[in-house]
Amino acid sequence: MKSLIKTAVFALVITAFAFASTTGMAAEPQKNCPVMGGEINKDLHADYNGKRVYFCCPACGPQFKKSPEKFVKKLEDQGVKLEVVN
Repeated sequence: MKSLIKTAVFALVITAFAFASTTGMAAEPQKNCPVMGGEINKDLHADYNGKRVYFCCPACGPQFKKSPEKFVKKLEDQGVKLEVVN
């Protein structure tokens, strides 16, 4: 009986941790430049595969265009939800 209770408690703890980790990863809007990490300027951006990526300075646009996949992946790995454009 004790092992059944321990198993039930263990299962509840694991479930609680799993739920907490998924809710903590809610996507956030972009706040930082993927190239240099500075605060974004909404006037500086590039569109890539229907997603808008903002930059902190004019120098970041050309850097982004050299390997956009890398920078988009970096943002998405950080939990950033990019703005969708048509």
